Amino acid sequence: MHCRYHAAQLREHESEIDAQGARIVAIGTGDRRYAQAFIDDEEIGFLVLLDEDGTAAEVAEVKRGGWMQLAGPATMPGALRAAAAGHRQHRTGRRPRQLGATFVLGPGDVVRYEHLDADVSDHAPVEKILAALDGGG
Repeated sequence: MHCRYHAAQLREHESEIDAQGARIVAIGTGDRRYAQAFIDDEEIGFLVLLDEDGTAAEVAEVKRGGWMQLAGPATMPGALRAAAAGHRQHRTGRRPRQLGATFVLGPGDVVRYEHLDADVSDHAPVEKILAALDGGG
């Protein structure tokens, strides 16, 4: 549910991100059918790649959460915000405990911004992503 909420926030700022010469790319934990449902449900126009076996998450050192990071008290405000915005959790991918991350990369091999989610409701603030694209990250 929360990654759908974050995807919707990024989609709202896609034109600003594109104007900076950057592109949004999502990397999902599910299979092709799950990714297609995500794209259709959330009206995603940006590229969605699959990381079915977790190799990309492992290389990027994106953590898996324990049950408190998935459904603990700290996640409730984010879950309520996502639900209020109309986002619903559908079938999970193969790694339901996989936490998310946001990276602003490039040009070249430069990491301009990195946010590793502490729990399922923790996402990089869009303002920080835009600042990193503008050189202030």
